[in-house]
Amino acid sequence: MKRLILASASPRRLDLMRQAGLEFIVRPTDAEDEPGPFPEHAARYASALALAKAEAIASAETDAVVVGADTVVALDDHLLNKPADAADARRMLALLQGRTHQVITGVAVLVVEAGEIARRDVRHVSTDVTMREAAPEEIEAYIATGEPMDKAGAYGIQGRGALFIQGIVGDYNNVVGLPLFVLSQMLAAAGIPAFGVQAEVPLNAPSANESGVK
Repeated sequence: MKRLILASASPRRLDLMRQAGLEFIVRPTDAEDEPGPFPEHAARYASALALAKAEAIASAETDAVVVGADTVVALDDHLLNKPADAADARRMLALLQGRTHQVITGVAVLVVEAGEIARRDVRHVSTDVTMREAAPEEIEAYIATGEPMDKAGAYGIQGRGALFIQGIVGDYNNVVGLPLFVLSQMLAAAGIPAFGVQAEVPLNAPSANESGVK
């Protein structure tokens, strides 16, 4: 079985991979998110970033399975990446108040054989998240914890940011930063099945989750 590499230093993704019982190596990539105008398709944007991260690591490997991921928060015509500072976090949280937004994670799984990428599998998962109206002092207190500063959309659903969340529709782990259900399907197709046992029925993600990035 090829060694598994996670092209990310995100502590949330590391925790989720460990939760899944996967044995893997962490190889952070220099590829960074590129904030800019809201793209026509946020899902393709997240998927392209995930692919770029995976390719940056795969290019130096000879025999491995590389996982790249990127999470974005989309609200109407706004794409909310990690806040630049406290003022930016305040702006993002103000936009999200009382609204339903989408958390989209692009996931790329690359199979490297003999120094060449033999397989590319790129998909995305979108989850609807509704945030309640919060008092200004609540938002200020939350920003003061520092939790929003390294998270897309300026909140962490797995932390104190959960106190703002009224409800979600979709994959909770996707909001944390890595949709384990879809990732398990992608890894099984790459030769790393869940529990070390190949399922009798081939695992395929719903077509609605496919990004179209190849």
